[in-house]
Amino acid sequence: MEIKYQITMQDKNNYENINSILKNELQISNRLLTKLIKKSSIMLNGSICDTRNSFEVNDILTINFNYSEDNSNIVPTKMDLDIIYEDEWLLIVNKPAGIAIHPSILHYNDSLSNGVKYYFDLINLNKKIRPVNRLDSNTSRISCFC
Repeated sequence: MEIKYQITMQDKNNYENINSILKNELQISNRLLTKLIKKSSIMLNGSICDTRNSFEVNDILTINFNYSEDNSNIVPTKMDLDIIYEDEWLLIVNKPAGIAIHPSILHYNDSLSNGVKYYFDLINLNKKIRPVNRLDSNTSRISCFC
């Protein structure tokens, strides 16, 4: 997935470089910014750029999130997932009671994250499994992964 952002006169007046726009306008964290830079995933007008550089009004900033991430720390386990919603950013699952959200000593291979890992492998999605909310294992509710 990509995000495209057209630089405005307001950006030109408020920010000195591309880093400033990424952090302030697009709310990209330092950690993610470092990862995007290392993966050459930030482009200005179609060319990989140095984010410390300046920009011009109407320049197009493109951030490419289509990179693989290691998720081998989670054992894939086949399980029925009640997927309520899915897009390029989110996977929303109805979590039944009696299942943990993430692996632990007691739930090394039978957590909801293990099932999501199996599903990601099935659809060839090499992304980290990031639970957005944390629910007790006895709770049944909607759970979100991004």
